[in-house]
Amino acid sequence: MIDISKLSDQYNVRRLSRKDVQLIEQLQKGHLVYYEFCPPDPSAKSILDDMKALPPNKELKDKYYIGFFDKDILLAVMDLIASYPNKDTVFVGFFMVNRDYCNQGIGKRIIEKCVQQLKNQGFSFIRLCYMKGNLQSEAFWRKCQFENTGIETDNGQGIVVVLERKL
Repeated sequence: MIDISKLSDQYNVRRLSRKDVQLIEQLQKGHLVYYEFCPPDPSAKSILDDMKALPPNKELKDKYYIGFFDKDILLAVMDLIASYPNKDTVFVGFFMVNRDYCNQGIGKRIIEKCVQQLKNQGFSFIRLCYMKGNLQSEAFWRKCQFENTGIETDNGQGIVVVLERKL
C-alpha cells in the first residue's frame, strides 16, 4: 500500500478518476512526441483503459493512477503499481508533466519527493520503462538517477528499456 498523501509536500496529490479524463487528455496532448513512441494518441478511451491497466498478477488495489495539482491545475500524472515486479519494488507505468510547466524542474522535484517517500514507506526500488529511441524520456529518467537494468524487450510497438533506481 502506498500513502499517496505523502508523495508531495508542495502539491495536492489525489487519485484520478473518470471526472478527470478531460484534464488528463489536455495534459497528454501537449506531448505528442511521446505518443509517436507509445501509441495510441491521447483520447478519453485510452485514458480510461490506462486507469484500469494492470500487469499480470496485480489487482486494482495495487494501482495508483494519481495527479499532482497546484490548486485546480493538473501539473503531472503518475501511474504507480505497488509491489511490482516484486514486493520491494514500485513500478512507474506512466509519468508526464503538463507541457506548460516543463523545463522548470517540477518533474524532477516530484520524482525526488516520491523516491524519498517510497523509501520511507518500505520500498527498496523504483522500476520503469521507456521506449528505445525516445531520447527525451531517456534523458529525463537518467537525470533522475535511474539506471539501465540491461533488460530490453519487444512489446509489439518497439523495444522497451527497463530502468531502475535503488532507494
